[in-house]
Amino acid sequence: MTEEIKDTNSMKEFMEDIESSMKSIRRGEVVKGKIISVTENHAIVNIGYMSDGILSKSEVVENEEDNLSDILKENEEIYVYVLDMNDGEGNVLLSKKAADKIKAWDELKKAFEEKSDVETTVKEVVKGGVVTYINGIRAFIPASQLSLSYVEDLKSFIGKTLTVKVIEFDKDKEKVVLSRKVIEKAEAEEKKQHLLNSIKPGEKRSGVVSRLAKFGAFVDLGGVDGLIHVSELSWKRVNNPADVVSVGDKVEVYILSVDKENNKIALALKDVNENPWESVGNKFKIGDVVEGEVLKLASFGAFVEIQPGVEGLVHISEISEERIAKPSDVLNLGDKVRVKILDIDNKENRISLSIKDAVEKPKEDLDKFNDNESAGTSLADLLKDFKF
Repeated sequence: MTEEIKDTNSMKEFMEDIESSMKSIRRGEVVKGKIISVTENHAIVNIGYMSDGILSKSEVVENEEDNLSDILKENEEIYVYVLDMNDGEGNVLLSKKAADKIKAWDELKKAFEEKSDVETTVKEVVKGGVVTYINGIRAFIPASQLSLSYVEDLKSFIGKTLTVKVIEFDKDKEKVVLSRKVIEKAEAEEKKQHLLNSIKPGEKRSGVVSRLAKFGAFVDLGGVDGLIHVSELSWKRVNNPADVVSVGDKVEVYILSVDKENNKIALALKDVNENPWESVGNKFKIGDVVEGEVLKLASFGAFVEIQPGVEGLVHISEISEERIAKPSDVLNLGDKVRVKILDIDNKENRISLSIKDAVEKPKEDLDKFNDNESAGTSLADLLKDFKF
């Protein structure tokens, strides 16, 4: 009798030891387990409980055509969600999909709070944007948050895997909003700062014309736009930047100046090493009469190009012997005219010209002037009928 009592106590202690070694598991918990075996339709998982867990195929994969043995391996450790403590036959029912979803919510919350990156693949286009799924959790990317640049065709993003940030998160409402734009913006800013720190005046860089304005052309240098002022597009006078470049053109430009504080870069398209004004002193001198083309008319005179990239001013008083109200009364753009060089300012790149002084006076006028001089007619008498 004493032996029987001893055996009973020993068995009781043994069972208590087993029970104490078992985990306290409840329905609705996520627990860690080890896969014991995998069949076509389910897997057996040891969850440290008195009964092993049953993980059916439908609680692992979305597509029933998937092979369960390709996804789960024996001795692999996984997290599972306890659906039911007893399926009627003493088995614990488990779900990997539910555990993954809970874990995904926790990871998304962490990503939102820490502003860390998340990867996701675009599945479909909906009104106003696209939809993605992160471990079964539906997330929305507004069209305005898909890219830093304007997106014309949302369908082009279907199937693309994007690195995004969580910009809105509400687990209770199951609302997750993502953005690719904020990542691209940060990347562009980093690239911009790197370029601004590395670029130097005098360098020659490649770029692409990004847009045109009345005052010049903007060129993308690889993350930063620089401006070619209209005066720096060519050594010749340019009235419209579109006459020289078009959006999308690949160009080689010179860096004139870099303003890091205001993120401004001044560029030149014209070759700074081929300044036509440097040869003016060798080609022209005061008193020379040359041919040029009228490039611009102003109220005070006309600008005449005497060689490509070199133009001088014919003041209104130097256009004609006769008084005129405005240059356009006697000149047109594109007119070929003879001009006399009155002055050359190499320091300021300015040339003063005269059209009236370049006109050859007829021989009879000179003879008349000489006759009058012989007869004692003064220059003042000859000019008395002119109004100045």
